[in-house]
Amino acid sequence: MRKTLLGLLLLSISFWAQAQEPVFRDGHPERYQVVKGDTLWDIAGRFLNLPWKWPEIWHANPQINNPHLIYPGDMISLVYIDGQPRLMVNRGQGGNIKLSPTVRSQPIAEAIPTIPLEAINAFLRAGRIIDDPAVLEAAPYVIGGQAESVVAGAGSRVYARGNIDPSIPGYGIYRREKAYTDPQTGEFLGIHAQELGHGEVAATERDIATLDISRSSQEIRVNDRLLPTEERPLASTFFPSEPAGEIDGLILDVPNGVTQIGQYDVVLINKGARDGLKEGSVLSIFKTGEVVRDRVQNDQVSLPDEHAGLMMVFRAYDKMSYGIVLEASRQMAIMDKVRNP
Repeated sequence: MRKTLLGLLLLSISFWAQAQEPVFRDGHPERYQVVKGDTLWDIAGRFLNLPWKWPEIWHANPQINNPHLIYPGDMISLVYIDGQPRLMVNRGQGGNIKLSPTVRSQPIAEAIPTIPLEAINAFLRAGRIIDDPAVLEAAPYVIGGQAESVVAGAGSRVYARGNIDPSIPGYGIYRREKAYTDPQTGEFLGIHAQELGHGEVAATERDIATLDISRSSQEIRVNDRLLPTEERPLASTFFPSEPAGEIDGLILDVPNGVTQIGQYDVVLINKGARDGLKEGSVLSIFKTGEVVRDRVQNDQVSLPDEHAGLMMVFRAYDKMSYGIVLEASRQMAIMDKVRNP
């Protein structure tokens, strides 16, 4: 997990000249000691009104190794460089590395992540977005299990039929779920494929493959599809940033099935990489204004949208993205709006 926190360098354009509100939060500390369980987002929120601006005021201390990694025990301090306020890390015990000709000791603590990964780790194996329905239709499929069983789980064996690539040692096993269209344009956006488990190819004969199920989260059934593993590991750190372009989107779904959305819920939105979103893009969430009846003028009136929270994209597909709600001032719901922060 020891990955460099990309983007924690000073940006050439002065953030201070562009700020529309005070950069630092009222009552912010002069220094803060990192503790286990902290995230960069939480620490940034202690100092800044806009936590995603953290990378723009970070000062990389050249006197320590890996100044972009932050560990429990480190001290974050507010300093002034050329008259401009900056945040700088002073290394504590957590990030020390000792080297000698015979012994090398690793840090006693892992670098802290940008956001609470445990909030989305369970979801990362829950599924993926398939842009083209033909990909699922053409994928190999389960035709049966051992002893004529119609369901299988971890530790059992299944048989699949289709174009199995012998160079791929294992496949993810998926079930087709909901298809999404854009409520604003009617465009087809993608299909959610629910991951059920993983199978290792034990043998192939003609177009039939034998797979040993190494992991399963649900029962595997006849007609479930096989897809190569999606090589998109989640980094422990992100570069929090504003989207490159104008975003005016909607929350389409909540993968865990809840109807009311709160902090650390995962949401699916109708904007993706083609719209300029990437891992780390921060968006504001607006509660869609209610439609009420004006009894005086005898018509329907839409009340103004109200700011309800912040989310960060952690996985962007071409037309859709998954994000995590980092701040929530009120409950949100499907079809609430997402816009530039």
